[in-house]
This record gives sequence, C-alpha cells and structure tokens, in this order.
Amino acid sequence: MACLELSKEVKVKGEEVECTNDGTVDFYGMPANRAKTGKWLAGIMLLLNQGLATLAFFGVGVNLVLFLTRVLQQNNAEAANNVSIWTGTVYIFSLLGAFLSDSYWGRFKSCAIFQVIYVTGLVLLSLTTQRYLLKPEGCGERETLCGVHSNMEISLFYVSVYMIALGYGGYQPNIATFGADQFDARDPREKQSKLAFFSYFYLALNLGSLFSNTVLDYFEDEGKWALGFWASAASAFAGLVLFLGGTAKYRHFRSSGNPIIRFSQVIVAASKKWSVETPENEDELYEGDDESNRKMLHTHGFRFLDRAALMTSKEQDNEKQSNRNQWRLCPVSQVEEVKCILRLLPIWLCTIVYSVVFTQMASIFVEQGDAMKTTIGNFRIPAASMSTFDIMSVAVFIFLYRRVLDPIVKNIKKIKGEGQGITQLQRMGIGLVIAVMAMLSAAIVECYRLKYAKKECTHCEGSSSLSIFWQVPQYSLIGASEVFMYVGQLEFFNEQAPDGLKSFGSALCMTSISLGNYVSSLLVSVVMKISTTDNMSGWIPGNLNEGHLDRFYFLLAGLTILDLVAFIACAKWYKGIKHDGEMIQQIKEEDKCEV
Repeated sequence: MACLELSKEVKVKGEEVECTNDGTVDFYGMPANRAKTGKWLAGIMLLLNQGLATLAFFGVGVNLVLFLTRVLQQNNAEAANNVSIWTGTVYIFSLLGAFLSDSYWGRFKSCAIFQVIYVTGLVLLSLTTQRYLLKPEGCGERETLCGVHSNMEISLFYVSVYMIALGYGGYQPNIATFGADQFDARDPREKQSKLAFFSYFYLALNLGSLFSNTVLDYFEDEGKWALGFWASAASAFAGLVLFLGGTAKYRHFRSSGNPIIRFSQVIVAASKKWSVETPENEDELYEGDDESNRKMLHTHGFRFLDRAALMTSKEQDNEKQSNRNQWRLCPVSQVEEVKCILRLLPIWLCTIVYSVVFTQMASIFVEQGDAMKTTIGNFRIPAASMSTFDIMSVAVFIFLYRRVLDPIVKNIKKIKGEGQGITQLQRMGIGLVIAVMAMLSAAIVECYRLKYAKKECTHCEGSSSLSIFWQVPQYSLIGASEVFMYVGQLEFFNEQAPDGLKSFGSALCMTSISLGNYVSSLLVSVVMKISTTDNMSGWIPGNLNEGHLDRFYFLLAGLTILDLVAFIACAKWYKGIKHDGEMIQQIKEEDKCEV
C-alpha cells in the first residue's frame, strides 16, 4: 500500500498513522510513517555522514600531488596530470553511481555499497603506504625523498586510489538525493526543510574539507602520510557506521528501471512514426497506466517526440488486448522524461565554464599565492591553506542567503508561504556574476604581485613582497559564488529531474565539476601553446614573474561573461516540468515546482 493521496492515513496495528504524501516507503517497503521516519533526525545523520566522508576524501586529495612527487618520485607535470585525471574520474564515476541507484539498487543500497568500496580503498591505501611506499623510514617530507618502488607496489597504490575514486564518486550524488528524500515535498511544512537541506549539505561538504585542509594537510606536509591516510580511513568508517545506524529512520523511493531503455523506446517509437503528422490535440496521446511514478503532463516543446505517444489503429487494437509494444507506443509521461532531460542539458552546459573558474582555486590560485610573501615573522603560511577563506565564505553566505537575503527579497516581492524570493536559476546567474568579480580580483592582485616581484629568481617562492593575504578577496568571492551556483544547481537539478532520475540530476552537478577540470587543462595547454610563440615565456611559465597570469584571469572573466549571456538565454527558454494535479508555473517566471 502506498500513500499517494494528500493527507492519507493507514492503519498499523489498529492505529491510524499519517504517511508521507510523496510515495516514500520505509526499510521494509511499507508506507513511510511521517512521525517516525525522515525529517531532520535522518537529515542530520546524513549531513554528518557527508562531512566525515568529505574529510576522508580531501585527506587524500588535498596533498596527493605532493605524495606523487615526494614518495613516488614523479615530476611536477606528471604528478599534476595524474591528479587531474584522478579528480576527473571521481566525478565521472558519479554517473555510474546515479545510474545504478535510479535503475536497480535504490539510493540507500547504492550509498552503502559505494561507501564500503570507499572505506576498503582508504584502508588499502593506508596499508600500502605504511608497509611498502614509505621507504626508507621517515621519507616523504620536504627534504627526504623516498626510494624506488616495485611495479607491484605502484599497482597497489593505483588500485587503492581508484577504489577511493569509485567509492566516493558513486556515493556522492546519491547521498545528496537520499538526504532530500527524507523530506516530503508535498507537505508545506517539510518542503522548506527540503530546500534548506541542500544548503546545509554543501556546508557539511565544506566543513569536512576544512579539517583536511588544515590539520591533515599539516601532518602530511611534514611527511606523516600514513597517519593522515589512516585518519581518513577512520573518518570514512565512522561515517559508514553512522549511515547504517540510521537505517530504520530513512525514507526510500523505489528504483524505476533502466532509464536508457526508457529513453531509447521513445526515440525508436517516434522515429518509426516520422511520417505521421503530430496531433494538435494532446488528448489524442496515449496516457498509459503506470503508477510507479507521478505522471508528467504534456508540454509543447520537442513536438517531434510526441509521435511516440500517438496511437495508430493497430496500436489501439493491441492496447485493447493488453499487448502494447513498448518500442512503438510510449505513455506521455515517458515522452516527457526525455523532453525534460533535453531541456536540462543547455542549462547544464552553461555551468561547465563556471567549474573551470572554480578549479583555479586548487591550482593557479595556489601557484600565485606561493609566489607572494607567505611569512608572518617566522611562521610560513602554506599557499594551499588560503582555501580556508573560501570555506569560511561559504558558511557565511549560506547563512546570509537563507536568513537575510532571501527573506528580504520575498518581502519586497510580497511572496508568502513556501515560495522563494530568489529563484534557483536566478541564483545560478548571480553565481556567474560573482565568479567574474573573483577573476577580476585575482587579475588585479596579479598585476600588483608582478609590480613588487623580483624578476630574477631561481626558486620563486615568496619572490614578491606583496602579502598573500591580498588573495583573500578572490577566495571569498569564489566561496560566495559557490553558494549561489552549486547550491542552486543541486536544488534545480534535483527538483527538475524526473522522479526516476533524481540521482542523475545530482550527478549532473558532479559531472560539471569533472568537465571543468578537463576543460581547464585544455585551456591552459592552448593558452601556453599560443602565448609561447616567438620564444616568449608564455602567460603561465614555471617562473610566474616572467609570465602574465593576469591575462589568463582576464580571459576567464571574459569567457564567464559570455557564458552568463548564454545562460540567461537558456534560462528564459527553459520550461519546468509539470506533474498530474499540480499547476506549476514555468521556471523562467517563478522557478519552482511542487514536486
């Protein structure tokens, strides 16, 4: 029995129990009891789980390039390339995790399985590092490099780090969506909590990385790699135990089958009827009787796909005999799933340029900071630790947005109830504007860094007298832009994805970051190839004092402005999904759906 109608109650052991309205079930497959499942008790457990898992991930990732150079004896270019490939692979695996979750396993099972793989990879990395890679004993710190390793030892290392990539990548999109599942979007009291969850989810992600970027970063930089990796493994294991401990409290959506097959059926069915005229009256389209998900209402875009739901005389006869060919006739709701994804893709493509800007924080920003004055007295500030200001900015702007900015805008617009003052697409646009400001700030700082830099230097760390704290504005602006872009993106894709593809919606965010890494690497290569002609040093040479990093920042600002123009056009064109019984305005007008 499922509680699909509003205010539905069922009897459990003779007592009337209020169930959720969105069709969620408990661990045993029974309708979810509103009072005993989900809401903030389950949500907080999942937020803590996310924080612990993120701490573990960045405990490995934050200094992986140093590990490759100091312990495995790779050169800077090889190490940087391997880290870029590994980071990109992490987020590519998010598509695999989302596919398995939406199609077969469900989100709870997917989260559990991928976390087990994740913990196993971390334990294997810790054992391999402690027993085989840190030889001679005490190697791996700034002054003492490690010796040569066998092929087996190198293989064990790569198996472990790619198990980590598979585990974390497959887990990440599912935990975000599973957390949102704990709140009933059809209940006005819980819908606001569902929207708030994504903000706190992103905050938990950043707070987890804060500990890694400070405490674990310090120990690993001092050569205590095994200690740092074991701490990461312990954190991930604690997160897994916490996750499994909340099993009885979680709400679940059932998986909906392979979406690739459903999409293919629509394309094939529409292609077979390419010569048939598309009907003007949507009442002529086949509705179907599948109750596994809420029915999506017909929309007027991509009308050529409507042919998949058009019933010919032969198909009417087959339908009467309950013998429908799914490759010739598809319900309107199935056709609308395909339309929905096609509408989401242009919005998603516009987020990739932002991810290119975001990735600079972990690469070019660090190189720039390392060439500035990094000392206060006798204390040296690691350039990578400046990302702390990004994390602090995220925390501050999440609070300001939820408690100050959005209520003020709602009051100005006289919006009451569960509506949002600033829509999700508007927030993503604001994120792009702030990203432009961040790149301009970084470019101006670089101009002044060059002004006070020593042109002749062998090792150019700290070669400019300009303090590294001048980077605070660019890190803070990136953090502010994340709150608007990435949190808005998580909410938007989760809300706008069809019911059977919610994890895929979250995976789109992760894949955007992955492609941002790849596009950034490609852009740097192209820039260096063009700017090094005629024996010039190029914009981003090994010695930044001989280059023009400021021009690269200005280039990124210009590309982001162009991307903003394209995003605005796509946002105005976009139309939100509509479900049976729900009157939902177009996203470009109100940017909300009552899912």
